Amino acid sequence: MAKGILDAVHETARDLSEAGVMDSVTLREFDAMCLPEIRPLSATDIRRMRRRYKVSQAVFAAYLNTSISTVQKWERGDKSPNGISLKLLNLVESKGLEVLL
Repeated sequence: MAKGILDAVHETARDLSEAGVMDSVTLREFDAMCLPEIRPLSATDIRRMRRRYKVSQAVFAAYLNTSISTVQKWERGDKSPNGISLKLLNLVESKGLEVLL
């Protein structure tokens, strides 16, 4: 679904909730459905992303609040990001590194 359409539908759902037509549980379920998909990232994806922003592994790690060793392992493919790290990387991929400032 196009982001603009989804935003409009979501705004309507919030308005319905505020008007008392939609209960808060239904609105929370709708909010959860609107969360962006978190896609797995390969070692190449992560290395390309870091290079696009022209930052070192150390600087990239600092932005993500992780260790340099972790970034190195991601970029080598020895380890895959998961949980909040993967969510942050997806956010950086879609919104840019400045979203973490």
